[in-house]
Amino acid sequence: MASELQTDLSRRLVTHGERRLSDTECLALLLAADRSGAVPLLRATRLLARVGGLGALRQRLRGGVTEDLELRPRERMRLLAASGLARRLAEAQLVVGAVLRSAREVAELVRDRTLGELRESFHVVEVDARHRVKRVRTVSIGGLCSAPVHPREVFGPALALGAAALVVAHNHPSGDPAPSDEDALVTERLRRVGEMCGVEMLDHVVVGDGRYYSFSDQRSHPLAASRDPEPAGTAS
Repeated sequence: MASELQTDLSRRLVTHGERRLSDTECLALLLAADRSGAVPLLRATRLLARVGGLGALRQRLRGGVTEDLELRPRERMRLLAASGLARRLAEAQLVVGAVLRSAREVAELVRDRTLGELRESFHVVEVDARHRVKRVRTVSIGGLCSAPVHPREVFGPALALGAAALVVAHNHPSGDPAPSDEDALVTERLRRVGEMCGVEMLDHVVVGDGRYYSFSDQRSHPLAASRDPEPAGTAS
């Protein structure tokens, strides 16, 4: 039974891609049947329910708090490797020299960097005149509801690097990407400073759970809506 279910999940993964599988189904592919005979899909369901979702599972794995998860050593290694690989793949899209084509790329990077985090963090992607990435950096890590940032922390290093423009982004641990009044004030302040110092702020991206908000076009977008690239600073 377990073998048949795994074969079906594997076939669907190859045929339709991982986006057609649920979080539980993807996790099940990394697990095996346990000694009681519980199939991987059931184990995955129980595991995510116990920890509170993928983000919480990632935090547990990174912190080494897995004793109560009933994972075999090989399964822990698989999950750690899968989590790390997902982060590296996201970061590989924005390696130095790569062209920044959409706000979605920034949102995906921040999502994977902050998945499961309980604090806000503020990030900057600096680019040249052709929107080629020069550097990605974390400016500040705050609390549950804010990550304080000063314009000099954003634009000082960018000027020293010779960046022509940048995109700023931060996460909302609540999962709701809707910008706060403070987010709007910070955006306007950074935009004005950028105009004065000659480094254009292309966008401010707020990342939530499965969605992100772009200040550039004043609306939110699903993170997995499309694989097609779009110009940064325009529709995302």
